[in-house]
Amino acid sequence: MANSSTCHRDLRTAIIAADLTALPELPDLTVYLDFLETNIVGQVLERVRLASPFVLRTADPPLKAIENKRVVGLRRMGKRLVFVLEDDLFLVIHLMIAGRFRWKEHGAAITGKIGLAAFDFSNGTLLLTEASQKKRAAIYVVLSEEALADFERHGLEPLEANLEEFRSRLLAGNHTVKRALTDPDLFSGIGNAYSDEILHRARMSPVKLTHSMSQGEVEHLFAATQEVLKEWIARLRADAKGGFPEKVTAFRKDMAVHGRYGQPCPVCGTAVQRIVHAENESNYCPTCQTGGRLLADRALSRLLKQDWPRTIEELEAKRPSLRAAGSSSAARR
Repeated sequence: MANSSTCHRDLRTAIIAADLTALPELPDLTVYLDFLETNIVGQVLERVRLASPFVLRTADPPLKAIENKRVVGLRRMGKRLVFVLEDDLFLVIHLMIAGRFRWKEHGAAITGKIGLAAFDFSNGTLLLTEASQKKRAAIYVVLSEEALADFERHGLEPLEANLEEFRSRLLAGNHTVKRALTDPDLFSGIGNAYSDEILHRARMSPVKLTHSMSQGEVEHLFAATQEVLKEWIARLRADAKGGFPEKVTAFRKDMAVHGRYGQPCPVCGTAVQRIVHAENESNYCPTCQTGGRLLADRALSRLLKQDWPRTIEELEAKRPSLRAAGSSSAARR
């Protein structure tokens, strides 16, 4: 049976090894659209260049079908961007986790190992990059609105919804509120980063079950969702200053809790905690959101069993042994 020191060392290793990336969400995609609407709507897509054939996920219509077609509009469909072209054609791009755009001079070369594709317009070139070994970003060429509808997840647009629409979606099933906010079938465009910020603003635990929420809590969460998304859209627009948004990232220094594990909560000063799960993590303030209780995901709870600290006070008491375990592990490496 593993001793306490080994458990703490394994916990530390598991946390450090976690992939802390997150995909662009509604505010990030909004500022991309701001720039693209100004700079490519009305322009002709002259040519598409692929550095990786695997990024293209459709064969019919062929990629050539969208070349020399004018862009007549742009849309956001959940976390996908849709370029509306002449002749009922659509270019759908899903950035996934590490996909990003770059705006360069006309004919710019595709960027090294991270470059996936280039879209050449008369006034510039839009580059698609992906800084990850796991190539997940995707391009689709679609003919007709009917075919485009297959990409729709029908999540509620949080900034277009009223309170009753929001409540209906939130309570459609009995899930944790974190899961509900990030489910694209329930809400459109909210992911790991902004759900953390919303829940901190609402002073609500990420593992609270939706069916346990009172009407007042639903109203508070609705208000927090609207406030956080609007505030971040305004911040990102101010950062871009009317130009191309170069720094689309899930981790921003002005965020309250997301990506700020171990740093002080801006409201109460308590160290921000996290739950690591799969390729994401949930960040939260124990004082503001969980009444001082530390949350553990299923895997880490099984790992530590009775050694898992339940409160901030227990965590502080265990911190010397955690540091010792970490130092011992580093010395052996």
